[in-house]
Amino acid sequence: MNRPRGQQGGKLAPDRGGRAAGFTLVEMVVTLVIVAVLFALAVPSFRSMVISNRLTTAANEVIDAINIARVEAIKRNGNVQLCSSTASLNTTDTLGTKCATSAGAVYGASVGSDGAAVLDQIRGPFIGIASPLKISGDFNALRFNGQGMGMKAGSSGPYNGAVIDICTSSLSANNHRKVTLVAGSIAQIEVSSETCT
Repeated sequence: MNRPRGQQGGKLAPDRGGRAAGFTLVEMVVTLVIVAVLFALAVPSFRSMVISNRLTTAANEVIDAINIARVEAIKRNGNVQLCSSTASLNTTDTLGTKCATSAGAVYGASVGSDGAAVLDQIRGPFIGIASPLKISGDFNALRFNGQGMGMKAGSSGPYNGAVIDICTSSLSANNHRKVTLVAGSIAQIEVSSETCT
């Protein structure tokens, strides 16, 4: 019966130098040290990647809410509001009052069969902005009209500016994702490196 070189009946056979084939304890320890060093280098990079992905996901959730509000406003041919976390930014009219402090919630106004205003929650508030992420500054409330034009709640002109700035101090670079609205209709994400306050 042919056996692979180095084996004799289940035991290691001596190699040509007279030693048993295999690896030594020193070789195993060196291998473990190399694996530990590689692991120590990889973990911080992986953590940074996870936090960066959480920032991007939170910003994309805001973009999603903006798009939902715009589409619902066009579909209803009426006002739909993306709510702020600050009640005063939501305004004091019926739609703004319904928002209260439900950051990221989307409420729509329509007319019922009896002619009375009906307010519906179209989307619930955000759940994705948690430590180590935070909102830097205000989360501006946006109101979309039946043509899909976004305005700052309480104003009548197309909104140009930041909707929300999501940041983290856990990253030293590219630690901000600022969602902006241009000409009341184009939502975009800007990435920057600044102090997270």
